[in-house]
Amino acid sequence: MTLTTESAGAAAPFAPPEAGTVVVYRGLTLFDGTGSPPRPGMSIVVDGPVIHAVVPDADVPDVLAALTDGADRPADTAADCADRARDPEADGVTGTGADAGAAAEVVDLTGHFVTPGLVDAHQHLATPPDRPAAEAVLRRLVHSGVTAVRDMADDLRQVGDLARAARVGEIPAPDIHYAALMAGPGFFDDPRTHQVTQGAVPGEVPWMQAVTDTTDLPLAVALARGTHAAAIKVYADLDADLVAAITAEAHRQGILVWAHAAVFPATPGEVVAAGVDAVSHVTLLAHEAATGPLTTYKDKPPVDHASLVTGRDERLEALFARMREQDVVLDATAGMWASAELAGDTPETSERAARNTDLAIALTAQAHRAGVQLATGTDYETAPEEPFPALYEELAFLVRHCGLPAADVLRSATLVGARAAGTDHLTGTLVPGNQADFAVFAQDPLADIDHLRTITLTVKRGHRFPRAAYTADRPQENR
Repeated sequence: MTLTTESAGAAAPFAPPEAGTVVVYRGLTLFDGTGSPPRPGMSIVVDGPVIHAVVPDADVPDVLAALTDGADRPADTAADCADRARDPEADGVTGTGADAGAAAEVVDLTGHFVTPGLVDAHQHLATPPDRPAAEAVLRRLVHSGVTAVRDMADDLRQVGDLARAARVGEIPAPDIHYAALMAGPGFFDDPRTHQVTQGAVPGEVPWMQAVTDTTDLPLAVALARGTHAAAIKVYADLDADLVAAITAEAHRQGILVWAHAAVFPATPGEVVAAGVDAVSHVTLLAHEAATGPLTTYKDKPPVDHASLVTGRDERLEALFARMREQDVVLDATAGMWASAELAGDTPETSERAARNTDLAIALTAQAHRAGVQLATGTDYETAPEEPFPALYEELAFLVRHCGLPAADVLRSATLVGARAAGTDHLTGTLVPGNQADFAVFAQDPLADIDHLRTITLTVKRGHRFPRAAYTADRPQENR
């Protein structure tokens, strides 16, 4: 077909730079996410959207010389470029370096601390769909060091377009990796399922399917994959055999499975035994110690709270051992019940939130001691007027209430989050060949997790998102 007119499409002001656009981020202290201790005096050399090299500052001239081999003149040293381009008023970002030859731009991050881009492993961006609200959340996230999120089932008609717009740079946003949901038919009178299928029938759309033992699972999984979902989310009202069958078919077709930690009637142990890749909500793991049989999502039995809050329950210890052996990631959402959004405003709801918070603290700490991989999800957001996202609250909760070392929490928020999304071969660590996804802080979050709030710059796929660009439009948040 011959097109008589062609359009470049919508503007993409946040698109990744082209290969050949070389930027040196120098002078930084590097937490690379690999397990190595922080290293001062390091440089990250970025070529377009990809990390080209991670080296001590002194080695940058050799790296640039290799990149500029054949140029009209030798590449200047990083120090030479920085001296010409330095701009102390630019939040740690130094000028254009236009006269630095092919060595290109230098960003002086002396005194700053750099981590891989953060990952919120549990977001909901379209329940119900509200494009302006979703874009506001995404904009705050990417200006807070978050370079990727897992969207855990929503109206994928909108989420798919948000993911596309984020990927090509039409909007300021993290990369979005999202799930299509499967559940038993009994779940689909939940009001949320109607919110995310407006104009269609809940349970009968590719992104939200009702599944029974007569479902054509190869077709159902193929329909879900057709939404460009990164995973199937196994949610509720499915027995162990169906959870296992869905998981096996999804893996056969090359797609991940993210599950609620208890699917009702499938127990946490049965969900893990099915071979899922990640489970969500540490408090749902408590149903491994339920005092009655699991039946449906709406009829959850009590759990052995007194034993579980000790953090030494043997039933959970056995479950955590299996999760560790199978590399199942736990998206704990540990601080969710302590948040202002879910704390409750009646004595009954406040008591429920407090009991769930106690469970979350004990079980998250126990899972960490057992060697389970923890990802940092939220499942809520802070109010629109707040300057920082819920992810900062989750990381602080893990350090201050669950007793996790800050270095382990940062690893959970970077490498393990990328593993949960299935992208750890591309991001989550700052090594050559990975995407140029990282966050820059004026103060060290390992010394105080609240130093996350000193974020000055996010780099996502090589594109810079200065924090100042966010606060300039919202001066009330510049505090």
